[in-house]
Order: sequence, then C-alpha cells, then structure tokens
Amino acid sequence: MLSINIDPVIFRTFNIEVRYYGLVYVIGILLTYYFLKRKKVLEEDELDKFMLYLIIEMFIGARLLGILSQDFLALFRNPLEFFMIWHGGMSFFGGFIGGFIGSYIVLKKRLIKVADFIVLPLTFSLFLGRIANFINQELVGTVTDIRWCFNFINEEGCRHPYQIYAALSHLILFIFLFFLIKRNYQKGKIFWSFVSGYGLLRFLTDFFRENPRVLGLTGWQYLSILFFIVGVFYLYKSKLKSNSSGEITI
Repeated sequence: MLSINIDPVIFRTFNIEVRYYGLVYVIGILLTYYFLKRKKVLEEDELDKFMLYLIIEMFIGARLLGILSQDFLALFRNPLEFFMIWHGGMSFFGGFIGGFIGSYIVLKKRLIKVADFIVLPLTFSLFLGRIANFINQELVGTVTDIRWCFNFINEEGCRHPYQIYAALSHLILFIFLFFLIKRNYQKGKIFWSFVSGYGLLRFLTDFFRENPRVLGLTGWQYLSILFFIVGVFYLYKSKLKSNSSGEITI
C-alpha cells in the first residue's frame, strides 16, 4: 500500500500558483511550436496563426467536454465555471476535436500533412500530463489489493495507479511514433497511427479507471473504440491508395 506526498504546486508568488499540470500545457505548446518551426512545415506568419487557432479551439473543446462529462448542467448554473480550470475538467477527446477544428480553419486540405508533425510532441505531452494527474491525485483507478496500489486523498480504498498505466501507454505510443517518423512514410500515416494507437491503448488502460460504466465500458472507452476504428480505416484507405498510385513521402 503506497501513498503520494508530492505538492502539486511548484511554487506560489503574488497569490498565483504554478502547478505541474499547468506547466505540462506550456511545455506541450512550446514543443509543438518548436517541432513545426524546426521542420519548416509552415511559414512563420502562418505558423503563429495556426498555433493561436490550435490553442484556443483545443482549450474550448477540452474544457467543454470535460465539464459536460462531469456535470452536464454546470455551465447553466454558472457560465463562469468554464474559466475555472483549477476545478478540474479537461478532456483529451474534447481538446482533440477542438484542435482539429481550429487546425482545419487555418490549414484546410493541408491539415493531415501538418498533423503528422504534431502528434509526436502531443504524445509526449500526454505522457507528462498523466504524470501530473498522478501528482494531483486525480483520475484515480479502481479499488484493488495489488501490492503497488495507492491511497489517494478523498478516495476510499487502495486503488490502481491508473495515471501511471496511462502514462506508460503514452510513452509506448511515443516511442513507436518516434521510430515511425524517422522513415519515409505516406502522408497521414503518422497521424492515423496515433489516432488508432491512442484509441487502442486508452481502451485497454481505462479498464483500470474509476468511471461510470454502461454495459461494462466507460464513455471514454466507447470514444476510444471510435478512434481506433477511424484510425484503422484511414490507414487501410491510404494503403490502398499507395498501392494504386505509388508511395507518397513528405
């Protein structure tokens, strides 16, 4: 039976708290900007515009779905709850959909090509994000009696360290994509590999997450199945296209 004794606040100054979770967002944004700039995927002016739309739409999507999944009427009772991110409620799926929309507004048909270069810093940021969730003692796992179970604040019983399981799954996906991106590849292969890989790994790890279930699965697992199917479909579709028209590399 283990416990966590890490302060989620890195430091406090002028009544402002800097937390590990917030730092992860900053790192993710900077890594994405640096990676796209180093690869010269977009012109600098367009890159700045793209990052602005990506960040805004990603935040809106993550916050909306995060709040609605916890309390559907929260925004009706208090619309300002949307901005109270310290209350928790940021959804990857919402952020992904919002970021996809924001990216499409700027890039249109070039979206998938650019997305191939985004998923590597994104996956690494997801790895760091789950570590931050662990430090925050949120998104806890199900009750268990395994030797490495953890006691979490405000939660009864010893529980699976779901956050660590999820972090390791993101690290595995990151390593896979890292080696895949080193090779010449057809446009979209990296992005759709991320979508299908994330869907599969999220589906598996969420069996250990404490969440309401319908027919044995959480709502996030149903979304994970959809992600996996869509990713595999487009990977198969791109393979058929490459077989008929030749390999396209970027």
